[in-house]
Amino acid sequence: MKKTILTITVIITLFFMACTPKNQINYPIATKGDVKDDYFGTIIEDPYRWLENDTTQEVAVWVKAENEITEKYLNQIPFREGLKKRLTNLVDYEKLGTPFAKNGKYYFYKNDGLQNQSVLYVKETLDGEPSVLLDPNKLSTDGTVALTGISFSNNGKYLAYTVSTSGSDWNDIYVLDLATKKLTSDHLEWTKFGGAIWHGNGFYYSAYDRPEKGKEYSNVNENHKIFYHQLGDNQDNDRVFYANPKYPKRFYSASVNEEETVLFIYESGANNGNRLFMKNLLKKDAPIIEIASDDAYEYGIVDVVGNTLYFSTNNKAPKYKLAKADLSNPTFENWIDVIPESENVLNSISFTHDLMIVTYDKDASNHAYVYDLDGKMKYEVKLPTLGSVGFSCSKKEKDIFYNFTSFTFPSTIYKYNIENNTSEVYITPKVQFNPEEYVTEQLFFASKDGTKIPMFLTYKKGLQLNGVNPVFLYGYGGFNVSLNPYFSTYRIPFLEAGGVYVQVNLRGGGEYGEAWHRAGTKMNKQNVFDDFIAAAEYLIAQKYTNNQKIAIVGGSNGGLLIGACVNQRPDLFRVAIPEVGVMDMLRYHLFTIGWNWAPDYGTSADSKEMFDYLRNYSPIHNIQNDGTPYPAILITTADHDDRVVPAHSFKYAATLQASNTGNAPKLIRIDTKAGHGGGKPVTKTIEEQTDIYSFIMYNLGMKPKL
Repeated sequence: MKKTILTITVIITLFFMACTPKNQINYPIATKGDVKDDYFGTIIEDPYRWLENDTTQEVAVWVKAENEITEKYLNQIPFREGLKKRLTNLVDYEKLGTPFAKNGKYYFYKNDGLQNQSVLYVKETLDGEPSVLLDPNKLSTDGTVALTGISFSNNGKYLAYTVSTSGSDWNDIYVLDLATKKLTSDHLEWTKFGGAIWHGNGFYYSAYDRPEKGKEYSNVNENHKIFYHQLGDNQDNDRVFYANPKYPKRFYSASVNEEETVLFIYESGANNGNRLFMKNLLKKDAPIIEIASDDAYEYGIVDVVGNTLYFSTNNKAPKYKLAKADLSNPTFENWIDVIPESENVLNSISFTHDLMIVTYDKDASNHAYVYDLDGKMKYEVKLPTLGSVGFSCSKKEKDIFYNFTSFTFPSTIYKYNIENNTSEVYITPKVQFNPEEYVTEQLFFASKDGTKIPMFLTYKKGLQLNGVNPVFLYGYGGFNVSLNPYFSTYRIPFLEAGGVYVQVNLRGGGEYGEAWHRAGTKMNKQNVFDDFIAAAEYLIAQKYTNNQKIAIVGGSNGGLLIGACVNQRPDLFRVAIPEVGVMDMLRYHLFTIGWNWAPDYGTSADSKEMFDYLRNYSPIHNIQNDGTPYPAILITTADHDDRVVPAHSFKYAATLQASNTGNAPKLIRIDTKAGHGGGKPVTKTIEEQTDIYSFIMYNLGMKPKL
């Protein structure tokens, strides 16, 4: 594909006007450049290309102007400050994570309520007095440095942990001496997509070369490598353990079992799955051998028990299965099924006490079972209701815990007795919420092509099907990600005010296995948008709501969903919130790790057919400009988002504001010292959710009960 990019000098002229009573807004005027790309003979204009260079002064001026316009609009919402206080009070309760045991001690995360980051605690015994092991709130004054991962050395002496600054995917690694609780001299910078994997007197980690100054958060990431760090050494002395320069746009990560007998290497990023390699650490100078090569499928190491390797895979099992192989003969063709594929999707497997706890997805909800090591099911773990569960257990420790949550069920920790299959509540959160006042139901509706799609609805008991209820419609639909039930305090004011929260399990996700996933990828991506549109139409037909009462929300790939659906059916929705969305489908693969999304999307460089398909739904390239009324739109992004770079949202906002799409507001909220969402401090999360829910409720004509 030939591309021609014309160099332009950007001059931006800004005009400001306060919002009129009718919310008509004079947006900042972004200069259009004469930039054109040639895709297989089709010329595509890209007038806001200059907004991709987000470190320039011109872009900084535009960002400041946009945020001022957005802040003016949000400030006119009469209940905004009251809603912020209400959300702050709702969030202010003690939150405890699921306990986990390591080397005879117990660890857990706790947030007192409004701490920006949760704190890691340790106890000598389960009933002992906890003490602080690591408090990430002390790493910054504003909570924007987040703890993103921890890894205990197998000898119990050290804790390696990773931290992220301002929400970036870049991480630093530090090492804590557990006896003294003091940092060692080890400090590793610019690591990415992988924490510390202990082996011997050091650990493996994944990283790129140090990025170019000023381009840390936008330049394409290439040549991922696995390094080995010896404790006490300077990072400059770390040796490259594994690299494959033939494939610069792939990910490489390592794992080592607890006994340090086997090392595994994962290669991913080129397809929907991964390749898998292994090195026998029991044999001196043992080679690295490839044990699974078809990266159209996923291969994961579940555990190593003696000389037996346990794997999960969807190769020849679209809904996944558990297999095993002998350490001496580990290649894929020698794998033996332990738990064959079933009608439900195998979600997770945890080994404990010569048994396995196996979780399945059934119609987007988790179900848990106990199996023996031969793959025979012993019994089902009874869960409180339809929802999501996560187990904490190990082969060495006796105690088993699990965390359960659902839409009206705040995250609760249970202690589980595997011998008699009983559970008891260990910790219940004290949330200002009465679940008895609300109900969740699961409905199935037909999409455009007749496919049955599930969705969950949560609302206050006594809801009348009168066609006027406000709806918060949420979806994702991509990358094999399943949307399971979960609780959020931020939804409570919306539900209290008579709103209906709806979560749709679109194709492209993983709710029904790989076939469901692939039905929403590449040339099937339109299925995802059709499913979401059909969900709204079904809710209207069943008298839950009408097209003036629906707000649609989605983030990242879900932001793409929102942008595409607004363009295709602007008449169907009253409010749209595309969060950190992938909005330029012709150029997404040119930034940071965007190339990794090609297995789901395809790229504009693949073929004319793929280019045409992407162009036909790309949010930026399909905004109507003929006076068709669009919903009220609030775009969200952040300056340190190096997953989906803010240029996507910048260019989408500029195009939207320059187009004739009616008088409803088209605003963008650009956060600072924040990224794609992970590790965001509580204060920033409250501010963001306040603005999102204020915008939604105001434009749906709702009044929160404050």
